[in-house]
Amino acid sequence: MNGLGGLNKSANGVVIGMVQLQLPLVETPHDLAAQTARIVEMVGKARRNSANMDLVVFPEYALHGLSMDTNPEIMCSMDGPEVAAFRQACIDNSIWGCFSIMELNPGGMPYNVGIIIDDQGEMQLYYRKLHPWVPVEPWEPGDLGIPVIDGPNGSRIALIICHDGMFPEMARECAYKGAEIMIRTAGYTAPIRESWRFTNQSNAFCNLMVTANVCMCGSDGTFDSMGEGMIVNFDGTVLAHGTTGRADEIITAEVRPDLVREARTGWGVENNIYQFGHRGYVAVKGGAQDCPYTYMTDLAAGRYRLPWEDEVAITDGTGCGFDAPTRTYVRKLEAAE
Repeated sequence: MNGLGGLNKSANGVVIGMVQLQLPLVETPHDLAAQTARIVEMVGKARRNSANMDLVVFPEYALHGLSMDTNPEIMCSMDGPEVAAFRQACIDNSIWGCFSIMELNPGGMPYNVGIIIDDQGEMQLYYRKLHPWVPVEPWEPGDLGIPVIDGPNGSRIALIICHDGMFPEMARECAYKGAEIMIRTAGYTAPIRESWRFTNQSNAFCNLMVTANVCMCGSDGTFDSMGEGMIVNFDGTVLAHGTTGRADEIITAEVRPDLVREARTGWGVENNIYQFGHRGYVAVKGGAQDCPYTYMTDLAAGRYRLPWEDEVAITDGTGCGFDAPTRTYVRKLEAAE
């Protein structure tokens, strides 16, 4: 159903290109400007590569590399030159684009941010990574939830970032809010390869949702990212997969949001996202709609605690060279009150 990588686009199709971008080394404002230009160049390559492509997706860390450098001189702002360049690239190439930036956060650590810009250069999605990859990443935990937007050709799209996808609740939230396509951008390296693959498939199947996933690729002289562009259909079938690890390759497929909608309304067996909230509807009218899950009720009440909580050895980033934090997290709504 991938239309030969989108070469044969159907009336209801959305063609997605996942860029296995060469991992950069970015240490200075000059490096940042050069990498911005490189990404803009790759947007053009995506359009030349496929006249039918609707959305081109760049991995997490596409702009900043994997150094975890929080130097304010190379952090971005939403009204800065990097985002402006990405907007213009989408206009110039008449294509939607998904990009990654590390955003300056006065008074706190930077946010790891994903954005989606439409083919008119308008910002359609702005997401702050909810689950930084602890203890390795220093980013501020996201505080905006998971937005879902209207995408190209009538699709509904959500974006999560890297480690987010290891929590099944993240994909479920995307689907629960109506996403038919969930993008997952990442900077993962080879040790995560197998868990990357099966979570991309399980996130799709468990929620009857297409997942479109991509990592950085190649080496920066220290780290080696794995590429692994992977587009998975709503039944868990892999439609396209970049298994060669070739940097700058664009993995493409056509996906069908209309068939996602058809499955969600028409499936009986394994319509998991519906059946989760309607337990045993064969036995009881409408199914049980309670919440029998202790971890959910405890988390909502602010008392999440594991039976082995006191034995957990790593609870901050000091082992990875970061200072122990002193600030306590305050939810955005609480801070505004």
